Formats: sequence, structure tokens, C-alpha cells
Amino acid sequence: MRDRCPGGGSGRGEVPRVVLGTGDAAAGRSRAGRAPDELCWGQWRRQGRPGDRPPRAPGPRASQSESFSLPPPRPGSSRPRPSRVRVPDWPPPPSRLGLARERAGRGCARRPVPSGHAPSLIGTRAPTAADMSVSPVKRQKMESALDQLKHHTTVVADTGDFNAIDEYKPLDATTNPSLILAAAQMPAYQKLVDDAVAYGKKLGGSEEEQIKNASDKLFVLFGAEILKRIPGRVSTEVDARLSFDKEGMIQRARRLIDLYKEVGVGKDRILIKLSSTWEGIQAGRVLEAEYGIHCNMTLLFSFAQAVACAEAGVTLISPFVGRILDWYVANGDKKTYEPSEDPGVKSVTKIYNYYKKFGYKTIVMGASFRNTGQIKALTGCDYLTISPKLLAELSKEHVKLTPTLSVKEAQACDLEKMHLDEKAFRWHHNEDQMAVEKLSDGIRRFAADAVKLERMLKERMFGTENGK
Repeated sequence: MRDRCPGGGSGRGEVPRVVLGTGDAAAGRSRAGRAPDELCWGQWRRQGRPGDRPPRAPGPRASQSESFSLPPPRPGSSRPRPSRVRVPDWPPPPSRLGLARERAGRGCARRPVPSGHAPSLIGTRAPTAADMSVSPVKRQKMESALDQLKHHTTVVADTGDFNAIDEYKPLDATTNPSLILAAAQMPAYQKLVDDAVAYGKKLGGSEEEQIKNASDKLFVLFGAEILKRIPGRVSTEVDARLSFDKEGMIQRARRLIDLYKEVGVGKDRILIKLSSTWEGIQAGRVLEAEYGIHCNMTLLFSFAQAVACAEAGVTLISPFVGRILDWYVANGDKKTYEPSEDPGVKSVTKIYNYYKKFGYKTIVMGASFRNTGQIKALTGCDYLTISPKLLAELSKEHVKLTPTLSVKEAQACDLEKMHLDEKAFRWHHNEDQMAVEKLSDGIRRFAADAVKLERMLKERMFGTENGK
């Protein structure tokens, strides 16, 4: 137990001695036997305030290397003690304080001071040259690639999974029949499926009409729940089986907007997804101009599709990246591509540059990614819609990202403006073998998933009644 020390110092112009130890017993004297000009370590620590230097006598200002006398060695001690000890600068240099805080933050406990030994003034080691050479900025953890990407591009979650949206906090979200089908089979979302089934039955009509109404309701219920988790908009897709039916797409889009209105969601927070066929693009033109319904043109693979969408004045396009790469890998000799040479990346880059050079307001949202390299190669694009798997990978990467796309560079590109009527559109699109094959393949895939979803709803609605 350390003794309390009465006030010390003689005021005779002598430097008081500081007794470094655990108490008077460590110095071999009783408290009453201490010289009047001695201060014990505990007294100096208790009486001093942050920033104080150890006590010294009046007179000329002492130097920073001021020394103080130590008491004679304890009788019988075999270890000689130095006659003088150098007191370090007080307060400690910022670098040492920072190091101490860093060690404390890692849970590093300060080692106890053995009895009879002088405690450290700082409580940590002296800074090394390496410590002093690293700036505070460099010591900070670099932002993840995902966080850096958000500085240059609007990040959209390509999922119907609410948990993934909560985790990565995108601005917008996109859905499609494939994503809704996958989510509808998860136990966590069965309440939404049950509500959609009940809605279809409530409206009545033929079996086909009930299934269609339940399917539309399910898409809207998922979209409404997603909108509770994001500040922006959600994309909801019109049945891909209507891809060549302009009027059918217009009516189905208006129906979806009405369903959103029933659950309290305004059309300004919805993007209606339409296939980028000629009919789909013209349906988008009508919906935007006559009904104020914002459209997201999907399954976009050719430059002709992008030009036609811009001329139609739609809100947003979703040029696919990964599916373009898939086609070139499957049909060409080259099996691997650097991100900058990736055909999907080059397609989106050309579209972005064309839009920015000629002042189109349509948003370019890259979609369908296969790896994070493709995403990073499109840093600076208006929007990028990314799957939860790749969002997770980006959140773990800590590499420096710089924009590869910019309006300034786009305006300097050597591109000529095009105008496409229906005949010119069909010709230019048909000339792109990859785009023709991938558009038809995408429509078939989305249509197949829509059929699977309806089959699942049919079993929930009529399976028991029909004995199936």
C-alpha cells in the first residue's frame, strides 16, 4: 500500500528530489524521516495536472533535459541505482500518445510495475522511426471498393432479398421474374405469397385471371417491402411474354402502377421494366410521354437498342455486361478478358459516351456482372445494379478506385449521331449476331421463370381443391 506524502519542497532554491518507488519503505525511510525537499512519485502524480512538468525550484527556466536527484541505494541492495534520472518531455509527444491510444484500443493492458522499480512516465515504448514516418492519414483504414464506388456511381441492388438490401444499403433496387421466383420459395417470404394468393382469389374470375392477378400482386408486394428499405426507386418487370405486344405492355404497366397506388406507393418511386424490343421501346415512349410512368429498358445488348431508347426518351436503360461476355467466351477463341477489353464493358462504355456526348438524359445502368473487375472498370457510370454476391466481394476489397467513365472524356469521343426508325433499327440490331441471340434468349428465360412462378401460385390457389 503506497503511503500518502505530505507537501514537500524547502523553497530554498534547491531542486527537490523525486523519490521513484512504491512508497517510503522502498527508499528505506519512514514518512517522518523524509527530507523536507523530497517529493515522492505518488505525490507528484496526484498533485500534477495534465500538461504539468515535474516540480522544480524557482529560478531560471529549466531545460527539457532537466535532471533530478535520486535517493541513495536501499541498504543491502545488490543492484546499484543511478544517481540521476532524465525526466522525458512532458506532456509526451503526440506520436507516443497516439501509440498508447492505439494499444489501448487493441486491448493491450499496461504491464504492472514491480515493487521497487520506477514506473514508466508514458506507459509504452518509445516511437520508432517507422512510427514517425507513417502519417495519420495513411494509418487510417482505406475505404472498401464498394464505399469508393458509391462516391462515383449510384449503386443498385439486383435482388429481391430484403436482408441483402438491409446489409448493403443501395439507393435503388431491381427485380425480375427470376429473382422473385427465387425469393418466393424462401420461408421468410411466405407471408407475401399467401397475401398474393388471397388477393387473386378475392378478385375472382377465371383460373387464369386469378393467377395473373396474384402474380402481379406478388411483384408489387415485394416491391413495396423493398421500398421500405431504400430511399430511391424499385424496378418491377412487365411479363416478358408481352415483349412483342406494345399495347399489352402499356396496359400491364398501368395495372402495376395502380396496384402500387393501392398500397400507398406513388409512381415516382417505380420504374417499369420493359424488354428492349422495338415494341417495348415504343411502349416506353408512350408510358413516359402520356402517363408519366418511368421506364427501365432491360435486355439491352446492341448499340441500336441504346440509340432507339435514347430517342424514345425513356428514364433508364440496363445494358447487360456479363451476358455479352458469356456469348463471346462461348463463341470465340478467347476465353479470358482483361476488364478494359471485356466486350460487355466496352459495350456499356460506348453507350455511356454516346449519351453524354449528345446530351441525352436517359440514365445508363450497367447490369448483369460476372466479376468485380467488370464493375470496377465501369466506375463513373450513372448507375450499376449489382448482385449481393458481388456486393459482398466489393465490400471486402480495399483497392484504390478511380472513375474510368466521365462526361468530359465522353464529349471528346469520336462518335456520330444516329437516327433510327423501325426499319433502320431492325436492320442494325439484326447485324449484331450476339445481340439478336441474347435478346431472344433473355426473353425466353424470363418467360420460363414467369411460367414457373404462376405454376407455384396455381398449386397454392387450386392444388388442394383440384386434388393435385
